Amino acid sequence: MRTLFLDCFSGLSGDMAVGALLDLGVDAATLRGELGKLGLDAEFHLHVSRVERCQIAATKFDVHLPHEHSHEHPHTHDHHHHDHQHEHAHSHEGHAHSHAHGRGFAEIRRLIEASTLSPFVRERAVATFRRIAVAEGKIHGLPPDDVHFHEVGAIDSIVDIVGFCVGLEALGVPRVLASQLVEGRGFIPCAHGQFPLPAPATLEILAGIPLRQVDEPGEFLTPTGAAILAEFAEGFGPMPALAAERIGYGAGTRNPAHRPNVVRAVLGSVAAADTDRDLVTEIEANLDDLSPELLAAATTSLLAAGALDVWVTPILMKKGRPAQRLSVLVEPARAAEFARRILRETTAFGVRMHDCRRLKLQRDTVTAGTEFGPVTIKRGWLDGELVQLAPEFESCRTVAEHHGISVREVYTAAVRAAQGP
Repeated sequence: MRTLFLDCFSGLSGDMAVGALLDLGVDAATLRGELGKLGLDAEFHLHVSRVERCQIAATKFDVHLPHEHSHEHPHTHDHHHHDHQHEHAHSHEGHAHSHAHGRGFAEIRRLIEASTLSPFVRERAVATFRRIAVAEGKIHGLPPDDVHFHEVGAIDSIVDIVGFCVGLEALGVPRVLASQLVEGRGFIPCAHGQFPLPAPATLEILAGIPLRQVDEPGEFLTPTGAAILAEFAEGFGPMPALAAERIGYGAGTRNPAHRPNVVRAVLGSVAAADTDRDLVTEIEANLDDLSPELLAAATTSLLAAGALDVWVTPILMKKGRPAQRLSVLVEPARAAEFARRILRETTAFGVRMHDCRRLKLQRDTVTAGTEFGPVTIKRGWLDGELVQLAPEFESCRTVAEHHGISVREVYTAAVRAAQGP
């Protein structure tokens, strides 16, 4: 199975993630062309360069604001999340640049959805920003649509997140895995005063994902980098049995002596034996006194938190009382977290948990061209044979609404296009 492994031994920021994809072979001109579809060319210009970090050659991706014309900088200026793994001269709420260019989640979502970017890029970019909005909203006590980003709403963060989605699609949308995540120690200045690392939004975005601190100064993980990992990475841990085809390095801004400030990206294939079987935990609770509205809210919340699947089954309990069985499928490492979520968000007094062995198809995602426009399709493979084609509903819905036709018509056209002549 086509797999991209992100080795985040020095953490991750948005510019490092895009730089790594460029180093893997994503064409910079293609990236610029796709980013131009946002209609924001007057607000930024890009600079891609080769740099060294502790004698490791890497690609540096920079987003410059209009007044920053010099490309001969040694790239040590303070650029929001580009100041990865070193001191921040700005708060999490941003400095003058981010105040001038910050946008709210609702505005960013409208901007991306109104663009002519591919359905895959639009959907995943909005989903990545939604993760940040949910985290910021929880910290500040606001609903996601009311969150106004500053640092993460700045133009460079928008370019980084959309650029990563563009780059991933250019690589064929491989499955993404990541190493265990690390964060440095120390404090960052923010509107709340000196705040210890991890930054509040970073930690909230990575809730449920293993994260350890190392005894080294500075920020390793930024909110943008954390959101990219939370949205795309399907697992965190050692590199699987991966036959590497290409290896790339994306550089952060600083060049500390203690470790190379880069992310290593390995693109290759994982043998079928490593991908078609895994272990999951199923959590169940019988509910006979929870209103349909609250049950729907709980299922939505569990899925948003990263559950692999959630479903509800009608059952009869003692004394003939109609009830619902809530079932949640999760990664074993997150079973305790989701059990607590169910106890908090439903009327359950207890849950049942059991591990299940799962046999699953190898999967990838492609974009199929139809007479109505491009549609994202998930494919399933068994022993090298294509056995499933599943157009993504949101992709079909977006195309259908644009043309004023039924989703079923787009769905059928997508399957036909994916199957070929």
